[in-house]
Amino acid sequence: MSGPSTFQVYNASAGSGKTFTLVKEYLKIILQDKDPRRYQQILAITFTNKAANEMKDRILENLLQFSVMEVSTETNDMVLTLMQETGLSLSMIQKRSKDRLQDILKNYASFHIKTIDSFTNKLIKSFAFDLGLTMDFEVELDTDSILKEAVDAVISRIGTDKELTDVLVNFAREKTLEDKSWDISRELFEVSRLLLNENHIHELEKLSDKNLSEFKILARKLQKDQRSKKKWI
Repeated sequence: MSGPSTFQVYNASAGSGKTFTLVKEYLKIILQDKDPRRYQQILAITFTNKAANEMKDRILENLLQFSVMEVSTETNDMVLTLMQETGLSLSMIQKRSKDRLQDILKNYASFHIKTIDSFTNKLIKSFAFDLGLTMDFEVELDTDSILKEAVDAVISRIGTDKELTDVLVNFAREKTLEDKSWDISRELFEVSRLLLNENHIHELEKLSDKNLSEFKILARKLQKDQRSKKKWI
């Protein structure tokens, strides 16, 4: 019989401390192990560069804080949690944190926290010969073509989806009244580019569960606010 599973799932809403938990688990592994290069055997994968950089920063920042002699369990929640969950003393955490930090900085390329696409790219490069690829191949994603196809797919539903048709037709009318081009495909394409910007991810996630009817209500509210502001000005 196999032993108990070590697979764990952390499912929580935004701002509930998922990153804190992931960083804590990473630190537990490298601080409990006597091998100062244990981090080289760990692979952490995220979806965005922003998330990968944030996790790297937090791990290094914690190791730096733990290395300082003035660190206190009263002012540092992470070190207190690590002491409770690992059984390590404060002095041992300080010593190992200093050693791990120095080793990571000396071998930063082996500090494997990366996006899933960069990991996949590295994996493919390792088997480039077997896959019949040149060693210097590059991966390019023509995002504009993908977005244009998505916009075309939405516009193609005009006439078959009544609610969507009403929204797009009204949008085209508004553009015409504003003396702008009635061609909404360009406007939709520009808006779709927001999906590729990491800075907008959290805001877009808030809209992911909204349906078209809710967007129409929001549009009317914004238009009303806009008219009110113009009148006030």
